[in-house]
Amino acid sequence: MTAKDRWIIWLFLGPSLFLLGLFLYWPLVGTVIDSFYDTSFISPEPRFAGLAVYERVFAGRHFGDVFWNSISWTLGVVILQNILGFFAATLLNQGLPLQGLTRALVLMPFVLPGVVTGLLWRFMYDPQLGLINSLMILFGVVDDSAAWLADPDTAMAAVIFVAVWKGFPFSMLIYLAALQNVDRSQLEAATLDGAGAWRRLIDVTLPAIRDVVLVNIVLTLILTFNYFDIVWVMTRGGPQHATHIFPTQIYETGFGQFRFGEAATYGVVSIMVLAVLVALYVIVQLGANRRRRTA
Repeated sequence: MTAKDRWIIWLFLGPSLFLLGLFLYWPLVGTVIDSFYDTSFISPEPRFAGLAVYERVFAGRHFGDVFWNSISWTLGVVILQNILGFFAATLLNQGLPLQGLTRALVLMPFVLPGVVTGLLWRFMYDPQLGLINSLMILFGVVDDSAAWLADPDTAMAAVIFVAVWKGFPFSMLIYLAALQNVDRSQLEAATLDGAGAWRRLIDVTLPAIRDVVLVNIVLTLILTFNYFDIVWVMTRGGPQHATHIFPTQIYETGFGQFRFGEAATYGVVSIMVLAVLVALYVIVQLGANRRRRTA
């Protein structure tokens, strides 16, 4: 590659890199800087506080709840969404009748805006008028109406269920595209060798789409950890902080309580937690790949 070619490459990449830095990395740097300043609506003039803001956030009574709620929310949604998405993709890959219509119907939850989904399901969870309680009472699952979103013991599970319902078509589309590219001759050979459906899945299908699974899990991990709409619309982080996750806590602290320094601190901590989760998963996958190559 000549020097002229390098200049041409940078010429085309330059505008994109500039916009990326301006709208992504510069606000990120600004958030890190703001996390060291004590700024609020009462004291709008930023006052450098160093690590005192972090100490106040970590010592706060809600930080532990937000941290573990975020982990539970993220892992619960990612695991269930990927399992359900893969199961739906496997069914749609069988060449069933009315497959086009079925795909369109399955995709409907994904195309709904998060705010609309939250409002819809908040009404469905309503103790008096909601469809969920009516069906569960009709089939004898419960004896009386339950306030799913008002009970700290059930609110997080209820919100996770809605997020999985809305998000699994995304995973389904990715897995369906991957399954359609699996070598049919390998599946046929495994069938002739006497392998059942489970063995074909473990020995042929999953190894063939392993990279797609990794990418999909990382994508859903990032998207879910940063998701805001459904949780805020359905519970606003309640009841008793039972569903507050990092995005909702950042919003409430910054725009509800006008404690901008603490909101920035929560933002920095959330980035660090997400980076650790992604790094751990990548390390596990790299180790698994290394063991497969040496086996």
